[in-house]
Amino acid sequence: MFYACHSAIETKEEEWYIDSGCSNHMTSNETIFHELDTSIKTKVKMGNGELVEAKGKGTIVIDTKKGTRYIRNVLLVPRLAQNLLSVGQMMESGYALHFEKNSCRIYDKKNNQEIAEVKMGNNRNFPIQWQYPQKAMLAQLSDTSLWHRRFGHFNLNALRLLHQKKMMRDMPPLDEKEGLCEGCMVGKQHRQPFPIEKTWRAKQILELVHTDVCGPMRTPSVSKNRYFILFIDDYSRMTWVYFFQEKSEVFRIFKRFKNFVEKQSGHQIKKLRSDRGTEYNSKEFDQFCEDEGMKHQLTVAYTPQQNGVSERKNRTVMEMARSMLAEKGMPKMFWAEAVYTSVYLLNRCPTKAVLNKTPIEAWSGRKPSAKHLKVFGSICYIHVPSVKRHTLEDKAEKGIFLGYSSKSKGYRIYNFETKKLVTSRDVEFDEQASWNWETERVERKATTTQIEEIPEEEDHDQ
Repeated sequence: MFYACHSAIETKEEEWYIDSGCSNHMTSNETIFHELDTSIKTKVKMGNGELVEAKGKGTIVIDTKKGTRYIRNVLLVPRLAQNLLSVGQMMESGYALHFEKNSCRIYDKKNNQEIAEVKMGNNRNFPIQWQYPQKAMLAQLSDTSLWHRRFGHFNLNALRLLHQKKMMRDMPPLDEKEGLCEGCMVGKQHRQPFPIEKTWRAKQILELVHTDVCGPMRTPSVSKNRYFILFIDDYSRMTWVYFFQEKSEVFRIFKRFKNFVEKQSGHQIKKLRSDRGTEYNSKEFDQFCEDEGMKHQLTVAYTPQQNGVSERKNRTVMEMARSMLAEKGMPKMFWAEAVYTSVYLLNRCPTKAVLNKTPIEAWSGRKPSAKHLKVFGSICYIHVPSVKRHTLEDKAEKGIFLGYSSKSKGYRIYNFETKKLVTSRDVEFDEQASWNWETERVERKATTTQIEEIPEEEDHDQ
């Protein structure tokens, strides 16, 4: 790694050196990244044995004589003297490098197409000149803007509390507000808040559960659902969501929810508060509540404020879902994925109803981490294990990030090739990219759009 520590050679942002002793692609130039995740930190050992810090990892887009290419997993190392291209990493990405005479030829092994020929330099090095498409260079979304989008366009002042109050692991400090956000403008409906009233609050988990049904949606989800139901624990504000096709399924879903949360928590539901919808107001439902020793509180007709906790949560979930779908131009058929992701994120966001804890910590006692969060609707690349592909097949399949798995530590991805939802842990993200469903191409917004301060969830005591 001679070039990694030899700063006497003049640095050019378009010049890279092919290095067989380099374990990773590396650069010190932050401006040439198309996508950069600064939450990823690691140490890099230089040629002289010194350990220096890499302050991010991302993707660089280059123009070659055979078209546009993506160089992924590039480390940002500010103290690096030269841009380095790792031979080993290139080979792992499906390229072959042939050194003969005074040149190095780079081939795409998938189609045996030559990508570049690199002539040996005066110092027996192999400098390669790259051109970066201007539109693909990092529009440099600030960390604040990126986290705002990762959290489903949630209120910035509230998100800052996650770091300030140490409510979440791996959450960086956020800058001051930055103005307007297109996704927020489209997804947020500005309405008058519910009147604030101080009323009784639960003193322990499951002492009171709020519930509400939303639907029918005009567009069915990918799984043909048209409704969703929310259950909110009054004490912790932890929220659960279930999707279904007909209102007649509500009773079955409630029994399933009750069985799950009671076994998970060791507590029993004491009270259930709902509106007077027919799905709740049946003899069968009432008899079940009586048999289980549970009080069913029904709100007065035409007064949704009496069920204010679930009404507000419902509104917040829908606004976040609309904002996330609008931000990436997603089809409405993905509304259920957006709603589920909204609930997942809200359980990790501050609420006025719980002091210095997120709902998931108040419920489980475990502090959540922000390390795995990504922007909903982003383009991503799913690693295909070698045992599942042929020699010349791609090592990654393109998809869209649709949220977090409820059954395993993985991401839910819509796979373009199979047209199915899959779960995977080995995924690379391009958070600034989105899919144009009309042209069927990846698009990038070189945006300087700023963030609007959306009021946080008006979660007062009611």
